Amino acid sequence: MPGTVLLLAASPVGRGRLVDAAGVLPVLAAVAPAVLSGADTANVVELADPLEPQAVLTRLRAAAAAPGPLTVYLTGQLHLDRRQHRPHLALARTTAATVRYTALPWHWIREELRLRSAADTALVVDLHADAETWKHITERGLDCGPYTAVYGRVAPPARRGLAEPAYMKTVATLLRSGHRPPLDTLHEQALSRIPEETRGNLLLAHPGGRAAGPAVPPAAPPPPAGLAVPLGAGPADRPPVGSDPHAAISAAVQGGLHGEADGLAARYEEAAVRAYGAGSEEALHWREVRADLAMFAGDPVRSCRAWLAVAEARLAAGQAVDAPAVEAAVDRAHHQWGRIEDPARARELGAALAELRLRVPGRRRGALENIQRQLGRLQAAP
Repeated sequence: MPGTVLLLAASPVGRGRLVDAAGVLPVLAAVAPAVLSGADTANVVELADPLEPQAVLTRLRAAAAAPGPLTVYLTGQLHLDRRQHRPHLALARTTAATVRYTALPWHWIREELRLRSAADTALVVDLHADAETWKHITERGLDCGPYTAVYGRVAPPARRGLAEPAYMKTVATLLRSGHRPPLDTLHEQALSRIPEETRGNLLLAHPGGRAAGPAVPPAAPPPPAGLAVPLGAGPADRPPVGSDPHAAISAAVQGGLHGEADGLAARYEEAAVRAYGAGSEEALHWREVRADLAMFAGDPVRSCRAWLAVAEARLAAGQAVDAPAVEAAVDRAHHQWGRIEDPARARELGAALAELRLRVPGRRRGALENIQRQLGRLQAAP
């Protein structure tokens, strides 16, 4: 099965640039796709200094949905938005005042990869942070989700001039030998070649789980394996014990067994509801998984409806309208709504989505107006 590789290098144009991120792409592009991926063959997607966070999200989402192993090579710089103080990956148009709208929220990366298994998903990163973001990350860590392997470094701002993505260039140089060792070995080899450039950096070497720093609870943590199921539940109703449910679900999706994947997720959702309650993060996590599974199955109606329900449940639980998990749920509902072909279903769900957008405008400028225009066209259609 072919792998997928996403090469993403981004940094602002102008005075806000901390690192020459795109300078690493020619070196990475010279590596054979199969070596970048660690698979027999691979599809490579390259994004150099992209302008729009939504465009990056679309490419990331497609890469995350592809079967086979996924490796993301990410080079750039991190900033905090002024409103929520959450890390964002700066893009070409990002300035200190526009981080919230022109940069890619880091939690979007975590959210897109959360259905995958660490056995076939890896982030290799060379990141630089401004002073405020550096302090935030060293105190709180950089949350990459519970099922993504992460290797690389986060560097503080350079004392003078533009920083070089020395770590990623070294990784690329090592890979040009034609062999990709295990990522932990590759990581150690790269660090051994550039000890001066990485001294004082935050080094990330995690085969699965959160990145370095103090533990930060993910927005939607999965329940532990083997959730308690009340006696009387038959074997068919009991989630498997001692296994990684996300890996099993991912394998089912990749095999085209969408009903089996949803059934497994449904059993974990039911167990989480019994153990923790319907409004718990554990139960909401599995509702989100099922919403994504509907998307993978090509059912945008079910997916949109599920994401709307997740957003409403989070709001009902007292979460803020600009909380990342709330915004992400509404954005995903909006995305799936745009794929609905049945006019009657689109009108029905569009009205609910518009009402929700009044409360949760999100980061997409003009999102509510977009829904209203489309609803107007749907109402005028025969």
